[in-house]
Amino acid sequence: MDFNDTKDEAAFRAEVKAWLAAHAPKHAISPGQVLSDKEQVARGKAWQREKYDGGYAGITLPRTLGGRGGTIIEAVVFDEEEGRYHLPKGPYIGIGLGMALPVIGKHGTPQQIEKFVDATLKGELTWCQLFSEPSAGSDLAAVRTRAVKDGDDWVVNGQKVWSSWAHHSDWGILVVRTDPGVVKHKGLTFFVVDMKSPGIEVRPIRQISGASDFNETFLTDVRIPETDMIGGVGEGWACCMTVLMGERLNQGEEGKIASLMDYAADTPAGAGTQLDDASVKLSLATAYAEEQAQNYLQARLRTMVSRGESPGALAAMMKLSYASRLQKTSALAMEIRGAGALAIEADDSVTGEIWHDYIWASALRIAGGADEVLRNQIAERVLGMPGEMRADKGVPFSELK
Repeated sequence: MDFNDTKDEAAFRAEVKAWLAAHAPKHAISPGQVLSDKEQVARGKAWQREKYDGGYAGITLPRTLGGRGGTIIEAVVFDEEEGRYHLPKGPYIGIGLGMALPVIGKHGTPQQIEKFVDATLKGELTWCQLFSEPSAGSDLAAVRTRAVKDGDDWVVNGQKVWSSWAHHSDWGILVVRTDPGVVKHKGLTFFVVDMKSPGIEVRPIRQISGASDFNETFLTDVRIPETDMIGGVGEGWACCMTVLMGERLNQGEEGKIASLMDYAADTPAGAGTQLDDASVKLSLATAYAEEQAQNYLQARLRTMVSRGESPGALAAMMKLSYASRLQKTSALAMEIRGAGALAIEADDSVTGEIWHDYIWASALRIAGGADEVLRNQIAERVLGMPGEMRADKGVPFSELK
């Protein structure tokens, strides 16, 4: 596989660079600038609208869905060039584009596509993911939140947890149990839910960083109209897999190690800098090799998708490698800075971001599939190793203890 730009890709990259140079700076977050949650969301929506007006929102979505109808490689090129600017691109935008739109586009009705896709691409709607529960984290199929049919509505009761940015979201993607009398994977149904619906209570969780990105979400007699069901009754697991596939394939950031090299060169050590230290050079070289390997794997998997092939459990390798690598490289950066990484100066925004990445990586190694679960998937479905013993296989959910 040739990873250099083709003639057409090089032309697209030049087009993107010129457009970003003209539009991105006014949306970029200044070094050291601290934004409130509401300011981040507002600026994220504004930047998404800018991309929509410029024709760069939903690059791979077909034109019939309001996208550009571009290729996977064009999306990668845009992400690479966009990543050179410090732009407001948090989960409040990413969940809608990377999770909600793929599942609505694949499993939704024409009416649902018309209602949600364009508004999300414009940045008018933000989304959260209502999947994990206190007793169903790594084992997503064990969700206990129930939905019962009542006329033209479904009445939902239960609790979700670790709902990123749910306290600032307009809509949520929700998986619930509608039939406890069948095996756990078969009794799930998928909905979109208006987060302003009566009966929804969102409680932010204070994290070790002092931020509150995650939430507990309680649903008490929440009425969801039948028209907001995605797919059919009992098709929730297939919808969840569409969501998680997109989430795992989009893991990764370009250029982290190049920035880390600059960081080492800016950190004094003895008569020179940390970049003069042989052990630091070796660690950076190892980290660079791992970053390149992940980039190539990501390109291969995205190429598979562009050909209409499903990466399956191979996508788990992307998420597994990225989360662990983020933690390792953030730890390396903190070691390079030394005590300054723990007692951060007020004007040292770069070290502040590294500190945040290190803490966030601990959560990322659980969110979207814990390391241990992903390793099991890779071992069984990629390497063909024997599966683990499952006491719940073939047992109706209502009979599980």
